[in-house]
Parts: sequence; C-alpha cells; structure tokens
Amino acid sequence: MYRHWIVAVVAMLFGAAAATAWQHPALRSLATAQEGIPGLPPPPGGRFAPAGQPRVPTLTPPVLGQPSGQPLNQPLGNPPRVIVADDPLADLTPEERVNIAVYEKCNRNVVHITTKSARAELIFLEVPTEGTGSGSILDKQGHILTNNHVIEGATEIKVTLYDGETYPAKLIGSDVPNDIAVLKITAPPDSLIPVDFGDSSKLKVGQLIFAIGNPFGLERTMTTGIISSLNRSLPSKSGRTMKSIIQIDAALNRGNSGGPLLDSRGRLIGMNTAIASSTGENTGVGFAIPADTLGRVVTQLITSGKVTRPDTGITRVYQTDKGLVIATLATGGPAERAGLRGFRIVREQKRRGPFTYEERSIDRTSADMIVAVDGEKVVTADEFLGLIERHLPGEQAILTVVRSDRRIDVPIILSAGE
Repeated sequence: MYRHWIVAVVAMLFGAAAATAWQHPALRSLATAQEGIPGLPPPPGGRFAPAGQPRVPTLTPPVLGQPSGQPLNQPLGNPPRVIVADDPLADLTPEERVNIAVYEKCNRNVVHITTKSARAELIFLEVPTEGTGSGSILDKQGHILTNNHVIEGATEIKVTLYDGETYPAKLIGSDVPNDIAVLKITAPPDSLIPVDFGDSSKLKVGQLIFAIGNPFGLERTMTTGIISSLNRSLPSKSGRTMKSIIQIDAALNRGNSGGPLLDSRGRLIGMNTAIASSTGENTGVGFAIPADTLGRVVTQLITSGKVTRPDTGITRVYQTDKGLVIATLATGGPAERAGLRGFRIVREQKRRGPFTYEERSIDRTSADMIVAVDGEKVVTADEFLGLIERHLPGEQAILTVVRSDRRIDVPIILSAGE
C-alpha cells in the first residue's frame, strides 16, 4: 500500500509539472505575443496578455471566417468577410445596385407636367384638352426643362414635384426647331433638387442608359436600356432637322417626353423627345436630344427667353449633288463682307421699235458652291445649318467653296440672327 501511495504522489507531481510546462501552441502564442497573432487582428473587446504576465490567455469572441481546425496563430488564407445581416442590398447583383442608386439619386430631379389647352371642335366652340409630360429641375430658382411640344399651345401649365406638391408654371422661352422649352415655378428651394448635367460628346453605343418620366401619368417611372446609335437626324415640327440625336432602346411611352436620359452615374446626358411608333406606344426605338445641345440652348432661354442663332447672311441656296450653290446674300451681311458670291443679275438695255426696256437675266456661273464648313463636308442645307450652329454669334467659321473650278477657304464672322 505504501508503494501505491508513493506512485500516486509521484503521478500527481508529474502531472502538475507537465501542466505547467506544456501548453497548446496557440495558447503559448497568445500568452507571449504583445502585437497579436500574425495575420489576424484582435477582434473588438479582445486583448492579448503582455509578455511577463501569467501565461493565461484572455478570452476573445470568435472571428467570422476562421476555418475550423486551423490554428489561431496561422495567417488566414482569405481575409474575414463581415456579413451585415440587415443590409437590404446584400443579395442584389451589381447591375441591380446601379439601377437602385440611379433612381434614388435622380427621381427627385424629375417633375410631372400637366397642361390644359383649348382645341376648336366646331364654329365658336372650343373643347378643353389635357396633356401630360415630364421635365427636369434645372436649378433652385425653379427653372424646369422640358420639350416644347409638351407645353405648346397650353393655356395652363402645372408642375408636380416628387413630394406631391403642385405649382403653376409659366413659359420662360422655347426653341421650336430643337423642341426645347424652359418653364419656371415658384417653390421652396429645399424642394427643388437640380439634375446634374453630363457630357454627351463622350457617349458610346452600347452604353447603359436610364430614363425617368411619367408614362401615361404614372409618376417617376424608371426604365433602362442602352444607347442604340448616335448622331441620328430627326425632323421637328418646324420643318428643321434636329442633329446629333441619341437613339435608345429603353421603353418610352406617351408622357415620357421631356424627361431626363441618364447615365450610370445619374448625370443627364439627354432629354427624351420622341419614339418611332405609329400608335404612340413603345416600340423599342426612342430618341433623345443630347445634353450638349440642351446646355447651349437652355442658357439662352433662361437669360433672354429666346435663342440667338449664328447667321451667315446667306439667304438662299440651291442644293446639288456636289454642294450648295449660293443664290442670294443679305446686303452688308457676313457672307457679302467675307467676299462670297451668289448669282449675278445681268442687266441689258434693249430696244423694240420706239421703246427701250431693260432685260434681266441670272448668271449662275459666278456663284460660289459651298462644299464644307470647318473642314466637314456638306451637301444639304440641314448639314450646313447644323455645322454653323455649333458656333456662337461673333465667332469665325471657315466655308470651303468651289469658285471657277478651284477650292478656296473663306473665313466668315457670324452675326446674330433669330
């Protein structure tokens, strides 16, 4: 029995010594490392015991992402991924996140425009009609951008903001050839959230676009698509052709006119203006006026209520398959001062019996034929006007003309016209 007691005592002493001398490698690391575990920062609320203190580790909460069975003193293969349980976007795709971000940023920029007008139905009888469209807030002063055709002929215009408040609007100015109009409302500045303008000159076919508007009166509806083509031409009600039009495949319907076309950063890159449809409903072919045109026109409308266009002083041309033959020039106008030539009137005195009379004829051979503006080829009057209108009054344009079978460049200083 004495021998058994000695063995038991020895075993107890050996066990205590072993417990003191041996620890799990992770515990040794925790007890001695002052800077923490390599590759693994201490979690919130946890701390490591400084060297020299008792070799008992401070307990720490578990770390998300730590593989089971991997020693705590080994660097993680992948950094921990923190999951926020209440994040409503956690399960959404990147594309969905962009859609949501654009809408949340821009839907308050968009207004709902309603109009009333009188249409003559019978003699001495006018029937009131109502219209609807969209618009974008331009500034804190209450200026609203929309299409001219949305408000044309209206006797009453009202604008409804994102908060449901409706205000009467007045027309500040319109540019009929470009189908652009600016309205103004009086509303608290805090309720006016202006849209951010983008650069339409940098657009690419295939780029994602977003349209927000009020189709069929359904306020602030967003639709998405891509840019299908650039630099389209679109006839306007004035008979002029609008240039540099953006073609899109987003679903546009009646009521979308005047609303913003946006890029993936929520910047206005165009204004939705028309769809290719025989029924007035979406066919997947829509058109928007580019932001660069809007910016140039809107500034003038807000300042003066009208658009001042550059004028060449060329009053009539004849279109040929090679270029534009100048017929007549305004007396003292920019073209005449620059030395351009139109048709020449030939006057000849003739006698018939006792009578003398003057016979006039037109010499077309002396007229200049315009073949380019600023180095870009032109064949039609629309092409010519589109290139000229890139300039402001007072700026210089270079007209390339054919005169006596020679091409010459003629600089011309543009004046202000309507």
